Amino acid sequence: MTDDADGVEVEVEDAEDAVDEAADAGPSLAERVAEYDESLAEEVADVVSDRNELAETVEDLEAEVEDLTERLQRTQADFQNYKKRAKRKQEEVEARATEDLVERLLDVRDDLTRALDEESGDADSLREGVEMTKRELDRVFEAEGVAEIAPEPGTETDPHRHEVMLQVDGDEPEGTVAEVYRPGYEMGGKVLRAAQVTVSDGSGADESGD
Repeated sequence: MTDDADGVEVEVEDAEDAVDEAADAGPSLAERVAEYDESLAEEVADVVSDRNELAETVEDLEAEVEDLTERLQRTQADFQNYKKRAKRKQEEVEARATEDLVERLLDVRDDLTRALDEESGDADSLREGVEMTKRELDRVFEAEGVAEIAPEPGTETDPHRHEVMLQVDGDEPEGTVAEVYRPGYEMGGKVLRAAQVTVSDGSGADESGD
């Protein structure tokens, strides 16, 4: 009984060693395992086959990762180049827009210079020249989409477009615009400078209501 048990134990140990060797040596060693247990040999062969397939899959994945990495690097480089080109383009557009505006303002400056150089002493003539220059400047502003912010008396104040200077006695409802102290300007929906206004305290409106 003891001899049989020892013999089985030896066979089991030999089979385990054979399985370990089969994992490294491949299907040829699986045939050697078959000498001990054919079903075990089949399992070893399946494991070795699965390992080989897995190795091939890993190689394919590594190649795919390398390809994706290279594509990503190329895409990043292309994007950086695009950003640089777009920035240069924007700078060129802004420079041309500024250049065009300055060219149109040169005529306005020339008109102001001529008005200052006027030595006739004719105040009416000087005033007329300044008014013409202002009209020319207004045309330049209009062409650029610049609009004046000059609210009428009684207009509700807008904190985004109006800067309240102080409150005064007025006939308009309390808190509304009484007078424009300095007009503001906006361009393309953006406020370049808020209009400075005074607001009514409503005292005149109360008196007229009585």
